Amino acid sequence: MKVAVLTSGGDSPAMNAAIRAITRVGIHHNCEIFGVFGGFQGILNQQYHELNSRSVSRILHRGGTMLTTGRSEEFKTEEGLKKAAKFLKDQQFDALIAIGGDGTMHGLDALSKHWDGWLIGLPGTIDNDLYGTDYTIGFDTAINNALDALDKIRDTAEAFQRVFLVEVMGRKAGFIAFHVGIATGASAILMPETKTTIEELADVVTKAKEKSKTSVLVVVAEGDELGNAHVIANALGKRIKEEIRVSVLGYIQRGGNPTHFDRYLATRLGAYAIECLLEGKQGGMVGEMHGELKMTPFKDTWTHKKPLDQWMLGLLDELSGISSTD
Repeated sequence: MKVAVLTSGGDSPAMNAAIRAITRVGIHHNCEIFGVFGGFQGILNQQYHELNSRSVSRILHRGGTMLTTGRSEEFKTEEGLKKAAKFLKDQQFDALIAIGGDGTMHGLDALSKHWDGWLIGLPGTIDNDLYGTDYTIGFDTAINNALDALDKIRDTAEAFQRVFLVEVMGRKAGFIAFHVGIATGASAILMPETKTTIEELADVVTKAKEKSKTSVLVVVAEGDELGNAHVIANALGKRIKEEIRVSVLGYIQRGGNPTHFDRYLATRLGAYAIECLLEGKQGGMVGEMHGELKMTPFKDTWTHKKPLDQWMLGLLDELSGISSTD
């Protein structure tokens, strides 16, 4: 079996671990593995070469992706999809494995209309917003990166007794904000899944200060309906008549050595992708749900909404201590 593998969209820690597992497990089962460089655009540009066991040596611990990544506007067109399908057919590829987020799953689904080869996706995104897997590759590293930064910001916030708004990634989903907010004891968490007004936020901050909190930390997902952290801080500052400090973590969340959990998950899913191909399973994204490996049809990964932990969500006020009577 001749298999192409690529990474697409935003990079996420442990993509390399997935590439390594796909390559080495594939070779063990007599597959030919070819790495495509630059995402889907790499197919259109015919940028690829065969990978061997040594090609993926010493990449397990590295962040980013050895195959490089990107987004391709050309691939989104009918002409681009036909061009990609022709290349894969002409080069006699049997399968394509792509690692990425929802855009990658959309791309694989679109390609399936033009190419009869086998297609499998791996969930590689720090946003953790794909249905069909409890955790995506890179999410654990991202929240640990953010957690480390917020702990440091908390030190400064307490030293000056200030209100800090910290913006984390998450344009469409608030998983990073939610997990980091819980883990750092944030007074409030703003994210796309919940609706909060400036008046409500101001009330939370005011109550936190009345409880003699030495600092008030608010975690904001970049996709919150109120706007980014600077916009929210400006409105909040006017409301409570206090200067609000802002820190935007940005791309630091996507970098660095992947955690044990991400390396393990990526290796597990990469190996499972090869196993699926050998068993004739394709046309979906591989993931792990409740400890079991499974494949989810591409469309389900974005049409089914992945929920936050509603029980933990209901505990936010209690955990912040603002609602207590002491």
